[in-house]
Amino acid sequence: MAGDTLPPFPAAEALDAPPSWRCIDFVSDLHLHAGLPRTAEALAGYLRHTPADAVLILGDLFEAWVGDDMRNEAFEAECTAFLADAGQRLHLGMMVGNRDFMLGQEMIAACHAHALADPTVLHAWGQHLLLIHGDVLCLADEAYLRFRAQMRQPGAREALLSLPYSHRLAMAKQMREASAMHQQQQKPETWADVDEAAASAWMQAAGASVLVHGHTHRPETAPFGPAGGTRHVLSDWDFDGEQPRGEVLRLTAEGFQRIALSQAD
Repeated sequence: MAGDTLPPFPAAEALDAPPSWRCIDFVSDLHLHAGLPRTAEALAGYLRHTPADAVLILGDLFEAWVGDDMRNEAFEAECTAFLADAGQRLHLGMMVGNRDFMLGQEMIAACHAHALADPTVLHAWGQHLLLIHGDVLCLADEAYLRFRAQMRQPGAREALLSLPYSHRLAMAKQMREASAMHQQQQKPETWADVDEAAASAWMQAAGASVLVHGHTHRPETAPFGPAGGTRHVLSDWDFDGEQPRGEVLRLTAEGFQRIALSQAD
C-alpha cells in the first residue's frame, strides 16, 4: 500500500432503485474504439436485448475520450446512437474511468443517460452496494495515482479542452501507446489491485457490505473487506481478439448472477 494513510472516503451519491426495477446490470471496461468493431457490436446487441431496467457502466466505456466533441467522429457517433437508443428504454448510468475521464455532460445527455458518480452507493432490494471504477483504490500504482491527481485538479479539464482537437487526439494516442507498452512488460496477475484495507474502510463508511468495481480486468466474486463483505470485480470486454470475452453482472431480488456473452447475444 502506498503511504501510511488510507485515502479518505469522498462524499458518495446515492442511487435508490425504484420499486419498478426488477433487474440491474453492471458492466465496465469495454474500452471501445474504432479498432474493436465486434466489441461495439456485442455491446449494441446486448443493450437491445437485455431484460434489465437499469444498466450501470462503471467506467472505461471508451478506450480514450478527449472531449465530448469526439462523439462526432464516425465510430463514436455510431456508439452514441445505440447508447441513446438504450437510454430511452432503460436507466443508463455512466461512470467515468481512468481512460474516459473526460467524458462529460454533453455526451451523457446525447446518450439519454445519467451521470453515475464515483463513488455511488446503490440501494436495491435491501442491499447497500458501493460502486466505484476502482482505479483510485489501486494504491500500489503510485505513478498512475500521481498522474490521476494532476488530471483531476480543478481547471485541468478546462485546460485540456482548450487545446485543439487534433492535439488532444495526439496526446491520447501517446498515452495509449505508453500504457500498452507498460502492460506488455507485465503479466495481468501482477497489475495493481484494489487495496483491501482502503476498500474496507470505504465500504464501512458507506454502510455497504458489497463492493462492485472494474478497472483491474480480473473478474471474480469473493469475500472481501469487512466481515461478511463481498467483492464483485467486473470483466473487461474484447470480442475482437482470439479469445472473445465479456460478462455482465446481473442483480435481481434473488441475488447476483454472472452472464457470459457471445457476440451473438
